Amino acid sequence: MAPVHRCEAQTDTTLMYVGSEACKRCHEAEYESYQSKSKKAHSYNSIKKMQPHLTEAEFRQCFECHTTGHGKPGGFNSEQETPKLRNAGCEVCHGPGSRHVDTAEAEDIRGKITAATCEVCHNQERVEAFNYTPLVYGGGH
Repeated sequence: MAPVHRCEAQTDTTLMYVGSEACKRCHEAEYESYQSKSKKAHSYNSIKKMQPHLTEAEFRQCFECHTTGHGKPGGFNSEQETPKLRNAGCEVCHGPGSRHVDTAEAEDIRGKITAATCEVCHNQERVEAFNYTPLVYGGGH
């Protein structure tokens, strides 16, 4: 069995989402590439456009994949309360970044991304419901 990184212990309530800007300090090239090439970096705009056609419950359901950490401790709650988490940022794939930002240790963040990581949002049900072809590793850094 592969070792579990400390960041993957999602029950650890000390892990908080810090937003992609915090990642930029040390990972500027990756941040700039993600911001300029990935649709996910601007994913909240997609659901905001659809909001007039959705119920409030449907709109909030979209937060699960179109924002960072929704429904998890310290994750996205609203544009007003947590604006730095309003798009799908670095921590959607790499996990909450608070410990990594503090320590700069590689084991304090999920470094290896697998298809299973992506399939939380890019799963067959959503592919069929929204008629899109997922580009699991596309648009990243």
